Amino acid sequence: MGINNYRFNPDTLSFDKIERNLRSLIKKILGYLSTGIVSGIIFFFIFLQFFETPVTKRLKRENQQLLSQYNLMNKDIEKISKALEDIQMRDDNIYRVIFEANPIPSAVRMAGFGGANRYTKLESMDNSELIASVAKKLDILSKQVYVQSKSYDEVVKMALGKEKMLASIPSIMPVSNKDLKRTASGWGMRMHPIYRIPRFHYGMDFTAPTGTDVFATGNGIVKEVDRNAGYGNIIVIDHGYGFETLYGHLSRTNVKVGQVINRGDVIGFVGSTGASTAPHLHYEVMKNGQKVNPQNYYFQDLNPLEYEKMISISSNTGQSFD
Repeated sequence: MGINNYRFNPDTLSFDKIERNLRSLIKKILGYLSTGIVSGIIFFFIFLQFFETPVTKRLKRENQQLLSQYNLMNKDIEKISKALEDIQMRDDNIYRVIFEANPIPSAVRMAGFGGANRYTKLESMDNSELIASVAKKLDILSKQVYVQSKSYDEVVKMALGKEKMLASIPSIMPVSNKDLKRTASGWGMRMHPIYRIPRFHYGMDFTAPTGTDVFATGNGIVKEVDRNAGYGNIIVIDHGYGFETLYGHLSRTNVKVGQVINRGDVIGFVGSTGASTAPHLHYEVMKNGQKVNPQNYYFQDLNPLEYEKMISISSNTGQSFD
């Protein structure tokens, strides 16, 4: 037997029986369901606002770990970059200076970066800016390390050939001058003995009797044996590594073009040919095509005191011999 429901009627002061039908029942059920669903959604969002699901907690924890790893990796990249900068500085300003090699241009060290965006494919990823930043730093480091490794290969080759280079650099005086008495006019402005006008003297003069031996100041190959109006009989030697030497006013020569010579070989003899006022040797040193002061290259012949004395003698001479 079913349970009947009644509703109080205030007009008749009696209870009226409520008739049930399928339509009202369905309507009532749908009302309960709608209210329940809306309440559930509200409670769900309230729960998400104040409480985290296990999955959310795990994802946040993983994200925090990845961010910490990125910060640590970024610090390591910065340390490596600073160490590499120090190596590059040593390479350019120490190692290459020792071997008189040109430093590597910064454009070469940084070649291959800039221009088109190399990291477009990363833009679709989460945290794309973070990932692209790390990728770019790693690319730059990889390029710089590669360039530096090639540079050290070159430095190693120069080091292995250092003995040959040191033997080739013109580093002795071209005539026997133990007591320095043969030192005459040096590098700088001098009064020309013939034209009687101030002219720059691009070399060094050594006075000596005609026929005195003239020595090659470093290993090399004879580049030129000639005669001209200014320096008379001359010899030019190519020493390699950018060095050349010239010997002028020779009475006669003792070598021929293409001949391989060693430091200390007698290549000619002092004279007074060309525009000269007395027997002497005019000596020049060229580095990479530019004439340089020869007095900087007598380090195998002179100790510091002798070097200072030679500079003083050559500087006090107001007139050259050619």
